[in-house]
Amino acid sequence: MPMKDRTRFGQYGGRYVPEILMPALEELEREYDRVKGDSAFQAELREYMAHYGGRPTPLYLARRLTERCGGAKIYLKREDLCHGGAHKFNNVMGQALLCKRMGKERVIAETGAGQHGTATAMAAAVLGLKAEIYMGTEDIARQRMNVFRMKLMGAKVHPVDSGSRTLKDALNEAFRDWAATVESTYYLMGTAAGPHPYPAMVRDFQSVIGREIRRQILSQEGRLPDLLVACVGGGSNAIGTFHPFLNDPGVGFLGAEAAGEGLATGKHAASISGGKVGVLHGCKSYLLQDENGMISQTHSVAAGLDYPGVGPEHSLLNDIHRAQYTGITDQQALLAFRTLSEVEGIIPALESSHAVAAGMERAAEMSKDQVIVITVSGRGDKDLETVIDLMGVDD
Repeated sequence: MPMKDRTRFGQYGGRYVPEILMPALEELEREYDRVKGDSAFQAELREYMAHYGGRPTPLYLARRLTERCGGAKIYLKREDLCHGGAHKFNNVMGQALLCKRMGKERVIAETGAGQHGTATAMAAAVLGLKAEIYMGTEDIARQRMNVFRMKLMGAKVHPVDSGSRTLKDALNEAFRDWAATVESTYYLMGTAAGPHPYPAMVRDFQSVIGREIRRQILSQEGRLPDLLVACVGGGSNAIGTFHPFLNDPGVGFLGAEAAGEGLATGKHAASISGGKVGVLHGCKSYLLQDENGMISQTHSVAAGLDYPGVGPEHSLLNDIHRAQYTGITDQQALLAFRTLSEVEGIIPALESSHAVAAGMERAAEMSKDQVIVITVSGRGDKDLETVIDLMGVDD
């Protein structure tokens, strides 16, 4: 029997990086393995999660949305109520504490929608770390509020004007920085992708979402849900939602990818639904590529989903049919954005709107005695300028 590769999920994951980064990744893996069992570290993280981040976030029964869909009972996991407005807080706080434990005072990060950058700036401020954030100029233009928030909290934002000027290009620049400053810098990755140990480490920090859902739904319904739904770009909130239920075969998983203007148009960011296996940013996974294996340009109305790859564990879950992944177009996401705002008074991030659209569609096909939980990964204030441009204020 072949030896199991600890850096991979099936054939996916691994460490496809220059030699100069290998010592840093090995050091990170050692330190992370150490703090997993360190009661003092875990107690400090729980303290920040509860009293700074506002956890546990509510699990809310969306009665009017349930009535609108006419099928399964719909609950919303309110990660938008985390400090900073998104699930990004969970992973960032854990990694920022790890950075401090490792004695490094400078953190770098990449961001698309700005939520990871905002969370990094926030954690750096509260822990006294220096933060520098890489962000594509296309994303800077559509997420001006988050750029202002990062700067307000003391972070330096590096505009990236290469390629598609989005998240992929920001990641490229962050990796270049890290390769040049690896001795003194901690790379705080925002999603469950990249080289080992990032996919497993980010998943572990984000699994607080699923663990809370389990406790809360058992308390409120006395049973586990039939289906968990979350949006998938890199896939950090989705894997954090799904992972604590992997051994519960009665709980289904549905990931909502960004189908942009439609999968058939090629203008999308749905790596699993429309991609093939390749290597990007140190990790083997499903990627959007052209016929020559070059990374394709992506499109999504949601900046945080505008990435041509996906975390390796999602690729494995897809292959073994443990999770389903569906494409949600920009128009479907915008309709869900408006619907949740109108019927529940909750304005979701455009990223989360993809999950809401997929959950509404699936709920309508299910029976009234079934239960769905949709993770609302972030709040939509950051997207209002984008939505006003697309829909108009009087529409």
